Parts: sequence; C-alpha cells; structure tokens
Amino acid sequence: QVDLVESGGGSVQAGRSPRLSCAASGYTDFRYCMGWFRQAPGKEREGVAVMYTGGGIPYYADSVKGRFTISQDDTWNSVHLQMNSLSADDAATYYCAARRRNCDSVSWSIDSTFDSWGQGTQVAVSS
Repeated sequence: QVDLVESGGGSVQAGRSPRLSCAASGYTDFRYCMGWFRQAPGKEREGVAVMYTGGGIPYYADSVKGRFTISQDDTWNSVHLQMNSLSADDAATYYCAARRRNCDSVSWSIDSTFDSWGQGTQVAVSS
C-alpha cells in the first residue's frame, strides 16, 4: 500500500476546468494502476479515470470521456485529473486510489480491487 493525498477540490462554477492532483508516498518503487473514483450523495462510488504509472492506455468512465484527462508527472508518483466542462452531475467527493496490479478494461472501475485510498476531496459545482 501507499499513502495517497488529494488536492485541488473545492467549489467550482459549472463550465470551469479544475484540476485534481494525487501524490503517492511511502513504498513507491513499483508502478501502480492509479486514478480516481467519485461518490455523490446517495450514489455508489464509481470509477472515473485510471492509468498505469508505468505506461499504457488510460481508462475513463463514459460520462467523462472527452471532458476529463488523467495524466502523471515525471516522477510517476503523482497523477492529475484535468476536468473540463464541469457540470452539476460531476459534483462529488473524488477519491484517489491505487493498486499494484496493472489497469485492465474489466476491473479498472471496481473499487474493491484497489487497496490504497486517499481521504477524498470534495468538488462542488455551482451554476
């Protein structure tokens, strides 16, 4: 497991483009499938976007494809989520998650397959 700390949440106007960041610390010598889940009040937690920090294609939820972009920095220990064209449907608590397994098209959005989680950062969307 690694320690994950999110940043970049807050209250944002609809249509704006905030950026979330997640920094991993601790035992980070390995590569991880790392990314973002979100949970809105009264709804289940859902996968938003993940990527393997060792390289490979990212995976996105259909609801954010074309609007959100996940990326990593050169240290491979941080990932970022650029969120464009934000809408009220995007309001949620966003959680950074990581697992040692590679990302794959079947399990990338299953939260139980991730063993490291951040505390979450809230994104509120105002009109």
